[in-house]
Amino acid sequence: MTVLSLNEALNKFGNSLTSRGKSVNTIVAYKGDINQLIGFLSSKCNITTLDGVSAGSVESFKKDLGDNGYTAKSVSRKLNSIKNFFSYLKSEGLVTIDPSSDIKHPKYENEVPKILKPIEYRSLRDACRNDIRATAIVELMLQAGLRIKEIENLKLEQVSENEIVIESYESHSERIVPLNNSAKQALKRYITDVRGESKGKNVFITKTGRVLLSRNIRSLLNRYFNKADIKGIKVNDLRNTFIVYQLKSGVPIDVVSAVVGHKRISTTEKYLELIGSKEESRGIKLKEL
Repeated sequence: MTVLSLNEALNKFGNSLTSRGKSVNTIVAYKGDINQLIGFLSSKCNITTLDGVSAGSVESFKKDLGDNGYTAKSVSRKLNSIKNFFSYLKSEGLVTIDPSSDIKHPKYENEVPKILKPIEYRSLRDACRNDIRATAIVELMLQAGLRIKEIENLKLEQVSENEIVIESYESHSERIVPLNNSAKQALKRYITDVRGESKGKNVFITKTGRVLLSRNIRSLLNRYFNKADIKGIKVNDLRNTFIVYQLKSGVPIDVVSAVVGHKRISTTEKYLELIGSKEESRGIKLKEL
């Protein structure tokens, strides 16, 4: 078996992620974590090739992260990247033993999702009422549960009168999302009055006609969070708010899970902690906030 350097192995792993259609952000995150391991192994253990990596050296890296102030959640995420890395190498026959397989993730408490109170999402709407594009984005997250990447990816051809189609991307399957009146009117107003006849395929664009990227959307919404004086809220909490209010109004958990694109019902179930009851009605009309 040819002995690869750690950097060569990382390049192969990166190419594999690209070929599997992983997003640029995912690939950057994986490579950043593994580069951190490579740097530690080189500087602290004098290890530069795959055959030199042992469970002990990976465990030492884990301990070093904790000693340098990384939270248990951050350490766990980095270990996840490392485990995926060595799992790939083993599947390709580039290593015979996975040195990370027996390394345990540190225990940590999962954060309960945050949601906006009615007074907060009303303040947010008020803050961006004169920005038609921002209003449409807020309504799609707050009234339809879209992810920020799905707003970036949304194409005009995927928008119809009462629903939108979210195309498959990364590991997420295609799904249909119904639009309530607030989301429908906000989106229609933006497309008709602001977006105009731009030749681009994407719904949300900049003033110069370029795609409005996730980082731009995040900056835009954070600006309005500040304007509305909403503290401790992140962009994804708009989507969290949609999920919780649907469950709270009695929409069945399987319906909510399908609408928001959760792969497993268990992912949706964690939001039940925020409604105080696991009882469901059988009505399936999505609640309008």
